[in-house]
Amino acid sequence: MFSTDQKSEIDAARAAWAETRRTVVPAAEEALYAPVPVLETGFVRLVDYMGGDAAIVQGARVSYGKGTRSTSDDRGLIRYLMRNRHTSPFELAVAKFHVRAPIFVTRQWFRHRTASINEYSARYSVLEKEFYFPRPEDIARQSASNKQGRGETLPPEAAQHVLDLLREDAGRCYDHYLEMLNQDEAGNVIDPDRPVVARELARMTLPVNVMTQFYWQINLWNLLHFLRLRADAHAQYEIRAYADAILGLVERWVPHTFEAFRDYMQEAALLSGPALRALRAVLAGQEVDLQASGLSKREVSELVAMLPEIGPRLRP
Repeated sequence: MFSTDQKSEIDAARAAWAETRRTVVPAAEEALYAPVPVLETGFVRLVDYMGGDAAIVQGARVSYGKGTRSTSDDRGLIRYLMRNRHTSPFELAVAKFHVRAPIFVTRQWFRHRTASINEYSARYSVLEKEFYFPRPEDIARQSASNKQGRGETLPPEAAQHVLDLLREDAGRCYDHYLEMLNQDEAGNVIDPDRPVVARELARMTLPVNVMTQFYWQINLWNLLHFLRLRADAHAQYEIRAYADAILGLVERWVPHTFEAFRDYMQEAALLSGPALRALRAVLAGQEVDLQASGLSKREVSELVAMLPEIGPRLRP
């Protein structure tokens, strides 16, 4: 994952300390620069942050310092802000991450446009021969009910065949990439008389499972929005693995906010007006006529999945 020089650089960064008047979070300081492995050859690193739970509280109260408020007061305020979606205080805390991920994951990642991003450029540098290949147990059929999801896992023989195809294609594409660049994997020139194709053109042969790197700076509220979508069970497994790794870092950085996020966003459910009326009717001991309820078939299935006990009270 890292060269010897890169490991030395990370160790040196983690060993260095600087005095500051800024408020720091000890648990976040301990996590700084350390890579959290994701998908075997990928990682996420927290490389900088500004503020924490205290900054959110300070911004909400517009105060000059911590004052005499207790930790429980701070926790209660953060939970109130999260519960009522008062978002601006959360925007006052910012984090910067260093991420190594397959390009197809970054395509989904960069759809979240409320962040500052700088990615490794294959116009200026040569991409390493590093690819993501799924585990056999993660290779599945196309879902019959979800156009963008996976269904049941393929049998071992079929999964291995898919892996063989992916590895063969990736290897061949990378060989062609080096051929166009007129160099070997060590960076040596193959043939002095052969023209070198521009890197911005040669990269076109590479598949989207090649690994790339980027720095990602984002405020806490937009980060939580990203995590609510990408750490969800419906998200693609690969980006969900990265979101889960970031969740662990967020918990260390802003523990009160993480707790409120888990309770009021990640593990909470949003009910539409028709769904809430149907639930009230069920609680009152009434049956619900689905034809007149205004609920779509998908809403009904989601409601029953959340609360299986109401199923018998729903009348087609």
